[in-house]
Amino acid sequence: MNIIPNEYKRGYTKFLGCKIDLSKKVFIPRIETEYWVGKAIKDVGDSGFGVRGLRVLDMFAGSGCIGIAILKNLKNSFVEFVDIDNKAISQIKLNLKLNKISHQRYKIYKSNFFEKLDRRKFDFIFANPPYVAKERIKEVQESVLKYEPKRALFSGRKGLTHIKKFLKEAKRFLKKGGIIYLEFDSLQKEEIQKILKKQKYKDFIFFKDQFRKYRWVKISL
Repeated sequence: MNIIPNEYKRGYTKFLGCKIDLSKKVFIPRIETEYWVGKAIKDVGDSGFGVRGLRVLDMFAGSGCIGIAILKNLKNSFVEFVDIDNKAISQIKLNLKLNKISHQRYKIYKSNFFEKLDRRKFDFIFANPPYVAKERIKEVQESVLKYEPKRALFSGRKGLTHIKKFLKEAKRFLKKGGIIYLEFDSLQKEEIQKILKKQKYKDFIFFKDQFRKYRWVKISL
């Protein structure tokens, strides 16, 4: 049976009005991600931050779909893309060119988490980390396991390794009044709440996706 994902066969997908090339076989953007990022972009646009230039970080950027959607929809934004994978870095560059984004509006870093960012501060951090628990591998679709990069999927026991490290470090890179938007698995909500409290984040709200599953959290400083 041919189980190659349709997005790979076609070579691209659409994400919030942007064409996202997938020729490097990076992680395929999900419709749940598109849903919450659309909500978050509207939230940013309505927040009053829009009067001045916005400095945004797209962490675990993958195809670059989140940051590119921000650049397309928030005209005064500047986005820094971070991923550790060489293929992702190449894919982000290709997609920025494909979507005609000016070189003056972005930077790209091959970095493990925040290592290469020199303590810069951002107005907003968007993060869609790997969060599939190793112990749930049997629940993952065969086509995903066979064709999509495992590095973008799995994150240790309970799927929380990347989220824990990210939340431990992220607040140092956020301006006062800044906001983090983080995607997660609905089964992780209670654990993430504990991590947020442990890391002294006081202001956060969990939201559901279009399938009524908890999928993202908005964390304010």
